[in-house]
Amino acid sequence: MKITMIGAGYVGLVSGVCFADFGHDVVCVDKDEGKVAALKKGQIPIFEPGLDHLVASNVAAGRLNFTDDLKTAVASSDVVFIAVGTPSRRGDGHADLSYVYAAAREIADNLQGFTVVVTKSTVPVGTGDEVERIIRETNPAADFAVVSNPEFLREGAAIEDFKRPDRIVIGLDGNHARARDVMTEVYRPLYLNQSPLVFTTRRTSELIKYAGNAFLAMKITFINEMADLCEKVGANVQDVARGIGLDGRIGSKFLHAGPGYGGSCFPKDTLALVKTAQDHDSPVRLVETTVAVNDNRKRAMGRKVIAAAGGEVRGAKIAILGLTFKPNTDDMRDSPAIAIVQALQDAGARVVGYDPEGMENARKVIEGMDYARDPYDAASEADAVVIVTEWNEFRALDFERLRTAMKTPLLVDLRNIYRKDEVAKHGFRYASVGRPD
Repeated sequence: MKITMIGAGYVGLVSGVCFADFGHDVVCVDKDEGKVAALKKGQIPIFEPGLDHLVASNVAAGRLNFTDDLKTAVASSDVVFIAVGTPSRRGDGHADLSYVYAAAREIADNLQGFTVVVTKSTVPVGTGDEVERIIRETNPAADFAVVSNPEFLREGAAIEDFKRPDRIVIGLDGNHARARDVMTEVYRPLYLNQSPLVFTTRRTSELIKYAGNAFLAMKITFINEMADLCEKVGANVQDVARGIGLDGRIGSKFLHAGPGYGGSCFPKDTLALVKTAQDHDSPVRLVETTVAVNDNRKRAMGRKVIAAAGGEVRGAKIAILGLTFKPNTDDMRDSPAIAIVQALQDAGARVVGYDPEGMENARKVIEGMDYARDPYDAASEADAVVIVTEWNEFRALDFERLRTAMKTPLLVDLRNIYRKDEVAKHGFRYASVGRPD
């Protein structure tokens, strides 16, 4: 099939290249001419394991192309995906849908023959209705159907998630048998992996995305609050997580205590769901509390580091290992590291950071922080080393080398990578999250 992906950001690029890898002919459209030119040269604007090789192989095979010419791409397509950004709107926290609606107007002007227009972007309930209205108003003669098909991609594992999804949700309204057939054909290659296609109404599909992310965010926040309680009563949050996670009704995923969630999805999607619920006079109190608790937790982790250092860090050097919100990405959006660094700087500390992939983006959002070549460079003459993101290279640190480099051997492990006994034998003081240290 001929597919146009509008937006060559994280979702659009990963989805487009995976569709091409299935054998479809895909054109990724983006208004950023510099990004398009870079992609044509094989330069990938984001870090996602394996994405560069997948892009190169499908471009070489002639199945994947990049352009800023939306008109030509849409006119020749069977399916047009809208995969533009929907950031939190300044001032009120609602999802900013201006890019989605602008894309809808441009699509409408260039439709030729029956076309399925798919909202891949994460959008509030009712957005598909407005996209349909815009297209119909702009081009009354257009033969089209608007479908909701939310993405469920984890940064760092997006290609695997796309090719082996738990489910594929497709929202259709009215008598759209043709649209159902088209979407079934788009995802036909996944039948071999037994991936279920879940057909719903369009509004239901839109809400599934938000409900899923909100539930996972609540699960993370729940275990983080349990971690705080464990510290007060002398329990071990990792054992608590395992003890409840083995219950099939609960499950073990997203029960890892840490400094709070961040990234491109959970913060903005939980906030957008809260605002949508308020607009419909049906407040989601659990989600509201989740948002508030998570925001407070990030700053609290800075205070935890200060407490581990004896309650005073003015003039001290603190090394931060891991800046991105999770490993295997260069994404700094709402990363806990931002608030932690700010709290330490406000307390008078000099902060030095290191991240395998995120330092370029970190420079754009964190002011006044120095950057190191590697963990040991960061730790040189440091009064504390703090693990914020659990990159694999931090899981087997050379503690003898680290202790020799440091001024004060203190490790604050906000991801519970290590055990106290294995760190203490190298002469370190050790603090973690939700464990009796």
